[in-house]
Amino acid sequence: MPHTALTIRPSTVADLPEITAIYAEAVLNGTGTFELDPPDTAEMTRRRHDVLANGLPWLVAERRGRLLGYAYANTFRPRKAYRFCLEDSIYLHPDARGQGVGRLLLTELVGRCEAAGARQMLAVIGDAANAGSIGVHAALGFEHTGVLKASGWKFGRWLDVVLMQRSLGVGASQPAAD
Repeated sequence: MPHTALTIRPSTVADLPEITAIYAEAVLNGTGTFELDPPDTAEMTRRRHDVLANGLPWLVAERRGRLLGYAYANTFRPRKAYRFCLEDSIYLHPDARGQGVGRLLLTELVGRCEAAGARQMLAVIGDAANAGSIGVHAALGFEHTGVLKASGWKFGRWLDVVLMQRSLGVGASQPAAD
């Protein structure tokens, strides 16, 4: 899959039907999300709005007008002390998996979050067997920081959550500006 034909760009309202379809497939067939019922386009619109209202990126990857995946960062927790710590999310169309699209999305997402002043990014990866997500995060400098054992029940089995973390910019080496 040639990278030259792939475009990473900010999402638009027009992307929401395809974003919703990609996420619905992940909900119904995957363990990367512990959501059990796919949200509709109105709910995905609300979620995107909330991310953008926080001044954070919601990106899409497309090739020849076809949406292949999306990624966004959002606050890890709502309390103010967490304001420099973000959590990433990446979802790909099944046809785009294993072809470097997730890596390109995450690379761009990390860069935009660093530029916005974030200091830490967390990956909260559903299913310890999610080798693709764990691998792309490790390849981009995320370190394994823990496992939440048997924390989700989906498809008739218990699933672990893998926690990974990466410093952004100066990370914790300098005090944050309040």
